[in-house]
Amino acid sequence: MDLFRYWEGDSLKCGVRHNGRSYGVSGLFPDYDGAFFANGGLQALAEALHSSSKGLIPIDHPEGKLLAAPFATPSKIVCIGLNYADHARETGAEIPAEPILFMKSNTSFSGPNDDIMLPRGSQKTDWEVELAVVISQKARYVEESEALDYVAGYCLHNDLSEREFQLERGGTWDKGKGCDTFAPMGPYLVTPDAVADVDNLDMWLRVNGQPMQKSNTRNLIFKIPALIAYISQFMTLLPGDVISTGTPPGVGLGLKPPVFLQPGDVVELGIEGLGEARQTVAPFKK
Repeated sequence: MDLFRYWEGDSLKCGVRHNGRSYGVSGLFPDYDGAFFANGGLQALAEALHSSSKGLIPIDHPEGKLLAAPFATPSKIVCIGLNYADHARETGAEIPAEPILFMKSNTSFSGPNDDIMLPRGSQKTDWEVELAVVISQKARYVEESEALDYVAGYCLHNDLSEREFQLERGGTWDKGKGCDTFAPMGPYLVTPDAVADVDNLDMWLRVNGQPMQKSNTRNLIFKIPALIAYISQFMTLLPGDVISTGTPPGVGLGLKPPVFLQPGDVVELGIEGLGEARQTVAPFKK
């Protein structure tokens, strides 16, 4: 199943795409939030599709900015740094012995085709295509062998980064990662049964039509089960929380000379089977 959320006037609605058809399901499910995942919402949605429930309303598939983030704002977005060896090398960093964790604020969460707003004073905002994992149930001290039982689905994420804030202002990376609009996700949350092999998905990103990133999830250093198990040793993951698994090479920081986003730039990105997104860079607006 491909879960999505969309705008109908001023109302945010839930939808699902299945076998090439799109349905509104807000009459069955008020939102794809933590309660939905925790209380068996995915199974109920699958059963509704199987039974052709009257609560499934055929709709024209929404496009562009009518598509919202495919699930409700998570309690936290946990990100993995330097999880592709060639990305670590391009930034001059060592390949990590353990996963590097940092957080994005949930106020950075936005839709797949929403504008990217440059933070006030930003000179070094950068792009990062990533595979994100959404958690289905409370996860605490999870064993790696059981970790995939905690996955609700997968989605596309642009882990935007202000490199000056991140690397030149002292402290942790978080201050360059959690700016407003810096976590656009979607267009879909794709359930695991609809992903042929999450460890072999092509991924790409273009800026103004120019290819910048091209890789495959098979190149992840730390795979998804290992990440879920590792993170759950340090914090409890709640239903609807996000783990973003890291970016491959081709970021602006790694170019010679470095290149960063400017107002009017267009970023397009996609992951095989998870959809595509298109974001325009906008100047700071309070």
